[in-house]
Amino acid sequence: MEIKPIKTEEDYQRALDRLEIIFDSEPGSIEGDELEILGILVDHYENEHLPIGFPDPIDAIKFRMEQLGYSQKDLAKVVGLKSRASEILNKKRKLSIEMIRHLHEKLNISAEVLIKAY
Repeated sequence: MEIKPIKTEEDYQRALDRLEIIFDSEPGSIEGDELEILGILVDHYENEHLPIGFPDPIDAIKFRMEQLGYSQKDLAKVVGLKSRASEILNKKRKLSIEMIRHLHEKLNISAEVLIKAY
């Protein structure tokens, strides 16, 4: 087991290849320990070099609606605008501060995601 810091894209790819090989290793075995340590190194590299940005606010709303089984009518009740839910979902109407507050409180969507420009 030779583990080195992941400093380059090549190191990262080599680590991913190795992870794939030892993925089903038994916990506590030599390869299991290697898997755990290598996983930590890969996670650190990804967080530092491949950050995941916030999703589009409307995509986040649609995703949460799908999770909750909400319809467009349900969304209208949340934001308080009966006829405007379709305009929001089609990006024809911007989210107001009040809408963002309601979406955050009632659908538990991060306000930081909702205030992002789209």
